[in-house]
Amino acid sequence: MIQLNSVTQFNTERGQETLHPLVSVLDQTKSQLIQARRYLSELYIIFLKDIKCENFQYGRTLYDYQEESLIFISPGQVFGLDEQLGMIQPQGWVLVFHPDFIRGTSLGRRIGEYRFFAYHSHEALHISQRERRMVMECFHNIQYELANNPDKHSKALIITHIELLLNYCVRFYDRQFMSRETLNQDVLVRFEALLQDYFQSDKVQALGLPTVGFCAEQLHLSANYFGDLVKKETGRSAQEYIQAKVIDLAREKVLDIRKSISEIAYELGFKYPAHFTRFFKQKVGCTPNAYRNLN
Repeated sequence: MIQLNSVTQFNTERGQETLHPLVSVLDQTKSQLIQARRYLSELYIIFLKDIKCENFQYGRTLYDYQEESLIFISPGQVFGLDEQLGMIQPQGWVLVFHPDFIRGTSLGRRIGEYRFFAYHSHEALHISQRERRMVMECFHNIQYELANNPDKHSKALIITHIELLLNYCVRFYDRQFMSRETLNQDVLVRFEALLQDYFQSDKVQALGLPTVGFCAEQLHLSANYFGDLVKKETGRSAQEYIQAKVIDLAREKVLDIRKSISEIAYELGFKYPAHFTRFFKQKVGCTPNAYRNLN
């Protein structure tokens, strides 16, 4: 695995000129052949892939947009291709920028809000031709600023175009979540089944309460994509959804007077009964014992 530390390193490998040491936009069809390998990125990278997706499936469902796709890489992520592929010709376009370029700016403070940088590659953003034109306009505007003599306005304008691109991608992802309603409902059904099986198994005692990360992994999704999907479909975060399931089970179990509150707490995955009592009171408005007595 190669550590990708700089924009210059990224451009040099592709045989392309570096106009700015911290930010670059490349037409990858103009790149030289590169060796397929895996990288640990220290950069933000946005790939606009030109590969069509006619045969790409998620589960049993074909992707709804058979056009180009955007893939987002953030510092600390691993990306690349199997080395067995040998030398390959890069395709599409790419925007790459170093975290130092946006450090201290409004975008630098907000970059964590663009959750799709932590999505998996199979959760890529598939865009229509109209959306592609909007993306390319942002790329060309950044490229124009880089190609001309820099002045005191250049950095601010480039960051503005990057932020505009990311905001468009938020809109496009919202559209993608909406247009895949059937697929999303399938994920929710599997999520509900996963929780039901979890609480009926010995995983509760072994692992404790289910986490968003655990559920996302079991459903073969990134935690961010899974959380955003649940939020779009239900209006609740994935954590709130899990907590609601726990409370539903807790209400039912508390009414079984054959079990103590401590036993119920352990059955639901709480490490300490006091944590269960506090959680129950926060969500229901009274303690488990009070709820039992009221009912």
